[in-house]
Amino acid sequence: AYTVPDVELVRDDGKTVLLSQELNDGRPVVLSFIFTSCTTVCPMISAALAQLQRKLGPARDQVHLMSISIDPEFDTPARLREYASKLGAGPEWQHYSGTLAASQAAQRAFGVYRGDKMNHAPVTLVRTAPGVEWVRIDGFATADQLLAELPGVHASR
Repeated sequence: AYTVPDVELVRDDGKTVLLSQELNDGRPVVLSFIFTSCTTVCPMISAALAQLQRKLGPARDQVHLMSISIDPEFDTPARLREYASKLGAGPEWQHYSGTLAASQAAQRAFGVYRGDKMNHAPVTLVRTAPGVEWVRIDGFATADQLLAELPGVHASR
């Protein structure tokens, strides 16, 4: 089980939020760790989330997609908004920045911290409801794999 640290992050709308509250808004969560200047792993992770959003169709607001920057000193809320808009992210897919310490605490909590952003591994985490165990997908998850972990959500296939 993962223990979520009580850290503040800055959401892409500029609002300071508690990670624990963002993860526990009642919806299933799909969580990833990215940075906007990444040209290898992150575009593939984000493309899978963008495809998941499309597959969810009208049900997309039932799932909270969260991407936390592992390079928060560079990834300002404005940069994250620009990144999100290039992906066609809807309002249910939020990107988070904050202090380096907060980002690292979140990374450590979910076992993805590697010390160097260039060395980060592709990991996506899915939880169907607050209090339920997280499913960790190491490697590049496809939209269909993610959808399969969200049995209660009815996508327009």
